[in-house]
Amino acid sequence: MTDITDPWSVPIAVPQIPDTGLHRDLEADQAARIAMAEAAGLREILSASASFDVARNSGDRFHVTGRVRARIGQTCVVTLDPIENEIDEPIDLMFAPPEQIPVPLGLVDEAAEAGSQSPDPPEPIENGIIDLGRLATDALFLAIDPYPRRPDAMFEPVVAAADPEDHPFAALKALKLDANPMAAPKSKKR
Repeated sequence: MTDITDPWSVPIAVPQIPDTGLHRDLEADQAARIAMAEAAGLREILSASASFDVARNSGDRFHVTGRVRARIGQTCVVTLDPIENEIDEPIDLMFAPPEQIPVPLGLVDEAAEAGSQSPDPPEPIENGIIDLGRLATDALFLAIDPYPRRPDAMFEPVVAAADPEDHPFAALKALKLDANPMAAPKSKKR
């Protein structure tokens, strides 16, 4: 059974990664695609695949590059018709043991001293494992268009003819108040 919190898991043990690196091509099975679609709130995920290269860097760090490709079923936000969208997302991340990951404040300080933007910190290697399936799932989820629409869908607001009596002051207009309602009627002198 597929875990809904981690529907596509392909763990790679860090000690088993050779010095020359490794290449992995992944294809999500139907159970993983159904669980991912449910977790992402999609109608369906028709296909999901990923290709990764994992290379060793200095200091027990690993550089992961690759691509995630998917075909997802969504609902057009304008017409409510079912549509399909393609996802093709590049991945370029660094992984490091948690103790080698600097505190984000330290990264900001280093960048300020160097006069550049602060770099993204490496992702943590959890329990000696890099989960390529989880990495692919995260990239896929981040690439989903939250407001999908058919290319030919045009939003046209409903136009209703304005009623001349329908305005904020219509109720006031209906009231016919005396100019001075508190004044008593004057009697005529003879």
